[in-house]
Amino acid sequence: IGCTYVVVPYLPEEFRHLAPNFGKAIGEIARIGKVVVENGLALLYHNHDFEFVRLADGSYGLDDIYRRIPADLLQAEPDTCWIEVAGQDPSAFIKKYSGRCPIVHLKDYIKKGNPKNLYKLIGIDSEESKKDTGFFEFRPVGFGQQIWEPVLEASLEAGAEWVVVEQDEHYDLSSLECAKRSREYL
Repeated sequence: IGCTYVVVPYLPEEFRHLAPNFGKAIGEIARIGKVVVENGLALLYHNHDFEFVRLADGSYGLDDIYRRIPADLLQAEPDTCWIEVAGQDPSAFIKKYSGRCPIVHLKDYIKKGNPKNLYKLIGIDSEESKKDTGFFEFRPVGFGQQIWEPVLEASLEAGAEWVVVEQDEHYDLSSLECAKRSREYL
C-alpha cells in the first residue's frame, strides 16, 4: 500500500522499563524490526513521557531502548509533546538522534499545574485523584506552549523526512479546523 514505516506506538505498563516484561518487549521489538527491514520497511518507536524514567546508570529509558536495539532495526519517531511534558527539550532530543528520526511528531498542548491523568485524554483512564491539581489539553500546532522554530530546525538538521501534526483530542473545534490551523501556522 506504499507505506515505508511501521511504528511501535505505545508500551503498556507491564512492558515498560522497571517492569518484569520489559526484556520481552525489547526482544519482540528487535524481532519485528528484523522482519520489517527484511521486507524493505523501517520500524520506528513512538515515545511518550514514561520512557524518560531514570535508570540506575542515570540514563533515560528511551535512550536505553535505542542502545539495546541498533538503528538499522529501530528508528525514532519523537513526539515533541511528550518529550517536553517529561521535562526534556524536544529539539535537543531530535538532534541527539540525528539520522535516526525520519518522522517527527509535532504536537502542541497547554499544561498548567500538576495534572495527574494525562492519558485519559488519549483514551487511557486511570483512577481520578484529589491530587490532580492541574490542567492539560492538546492544541493545534502554534496554539499551545511549544516553541516551534528550534524543533523544526532540529528536524531539518537531523534529516527528518516528515514532520507530522498529531493532535489526540480537538475539544471545541472540529478535527478539520484544528488541522487547518496547524497547517496555516506551519
